[in-house]
Amino acid sequence: MDDAAAAARAEVPGLDLGALRAYLDRETPGLLEGELSARVLAGGKSNLTYAVTDASGTTVVVRRPPLGHVLATAHDMAREHRVITALRDTDVPVPVTHACCEDETVIGAPFYVMEHVAGTPYRQASELVALGPERTRAISERMVDTLVDLHAVDPRAVGLEDFGRPEGFLARQVKRWGTQLEGSRSRDLAGADELYAALTRGVPADQPPAIVHGDFRLDNLLVGLVGGEVGRDEVRAVLDWEMATLGDPLTDVGLLVVYQQLARLGAGGDLITDVSEAPGYLPLRELLARYAERSGRDVSDLGFYVGLAYFKLAVILEGIYYRHTQGQTVGAGFAEIGGYVEPLVAGGLRALKEES
Repeated sequence: MDDAAAAARAEVPGLDLGALRAYLDRETPGLLEGELSARVLAGGKSNLTYAVTDASGTTVVVRRPPLGHVLATAHDMAREHRVITALRDTDVPVPVTHACCEDETVIGAPFYVMEHVAGTPYRQASELVALGPERTRAISERMVDTLVDLHAVDPRAVGLEDFGRPEGFLARQVKRWGTQLEGSRSRDLAGADELYAALTRGVPADQPPAIVHGDFRLDNLLVGLVGGEVGRDEVRAVLDWEMATLGDPLTDVGLLVVYQQLARLGAGGDLITDVSEAPGYLPLRELLARYAERSGRDVSDLGFYVGLAYFKLAVILEGIYYRHTQGQTVGAGFAEIGGYVEPLVAGGLRALKEES
């Protein structure tokens, strides 16, 4: 390998472009042509996402698990690929999938390849402020409508009837995230055991099941104008399906509530989304009313779901923080993540107490 090739490869840890090139030539001939370059896409702090571009300028997206400390049942590339592929002909906008490789010897981990969709994953209020309150309101409305569309999909009709076990879903979720916490625990976390115990005691009856995204929020959606500059903002693709399953759809709603509240946790920084602070963004009451009206589901008692969502996010961030301390993360901004975990735990405890 010459110095230039070595430098190019060093810029994309976890992705062997030569091995990827050989795989794509074999499995999807003609998809990409000539020399490949790649960059790590900003956004998710869990699975690694790369934009891979060929000599002609054609770009695809490659997803693979993190470089280390991969917890059991997490980061399943085949599941993520399967749900995106299944939803292709529904009202839920998803990228076109090109290939899925479960052979870890190709690039060192399973991965899949999908279409690169043009659009913006709005994460910060400042990005929406630039659009104005009318467009911001419309974007937040489309976000809610997209979640309703997802929860309306019949899993059997798209071949996902065996994608999860809806019976006992909530109890298993509590247990799963408790187990995940133990797998990433490297320090004392105030309130974490108390929150886990309270969730274990307070599991409600499951709602009628649906396809659950597991991390539905505005910056996991690519939004773009349809119809040119005078058109309307639409959700062009839903991304980051790594936690998708069949289960209680109100878990997605509870998570949306938490994302609506994150800016007020005092954690600060650009790692915490604050889009709900932008003028025009749907207030929480209107967001829930829109979901309830369009889905026909009762969202009047969300305390457990919000508490579970806070716990889940706390566990996810603790896992990311642990990988950072082990030198197993790629990208910037990880050093701050550990400081967000205890505020999330406290938010979960408040949600349960306010509902009791």
